[in-house]
Amino acid sequence: MELIDLSQEIYQGMPVYPGHLKTVVWEHASHEETGRNFEGGFSFRSSGLLLSDHGPTHVDAIAHLDPREGAPAIDEMALDTFYGPATCVDVSHKQPHEYVSAQEMDAAVEAGGALLEPGMILLIRTAAAERLYGRPEYTNKYPGLDDSAAGWLRDRGVKAFGVDSPSPDNPISKTYPVHMMCRAEGMTHFENLANLDRVVGRVFTFIGFPLRIRAGTGSPVRAVAVVE
Repeated sequence: MELIDLSQEIYQGMPVYPGHLKTVVWEHASHEETGRNFEGGFSFRSSGLLLSDHGPTHVDAIAHLDPREGAPAIDEMALDTFYGPATCVDVSHKQPHEYVSAQEMDAAVEAGGALLEPGMILLIRTAAAERLYGRPEYTNKYPGLDDSAAGWLRDRGVKAFGVDSPSPDNPISKTYPVHMMCRAEGMTHFENLANLDRVVGRVFTFIGFPLRIRAGTGSPVRAVAVVE
């Protein structure tokens, strides 16, 4: 069995989607400070974190997308939403601000060679994280799915999906067809994944459980592929 980390690092100054809260990390307590309060040499160190629930590698709650009353927050969503059989397709040939169509998604599945069945989780490699992560361009220089590809995800019956970029929608889009499809279908997705080149064309178990944030609109996750 192999465990592959599909998560990006969390650190101060990390790139976040425009409009989201910046990530701040600080030392809250040091060994030097706390050692004065104990005997026998005991001390501890701890840090403070201030971050968006959509900042690092994360999953969206339906309430993030759907303004209607009763749309579930992250702590109200079923745990099996974030876990299950998965595969990954590669659309990394697409350039920033280009659109990925339904036809290209079909071609990517065929090229990958892995069977995509209804109820699976689908990861989509754009290679944005590999090319630009840690640079300001990462937040606005990536391709995105068009309206036909959004409908393709719905019609293929995937349980959830994820991308290695800040959004499955094109950053130049004003209508966000993928997010709108997720709102209509009650489907969630993961953003800011990493290392998808290691799972393209493979079948594996995906794990991306959110924190239990009361009424959360999303949550950071430690995304992992379990490859047998």
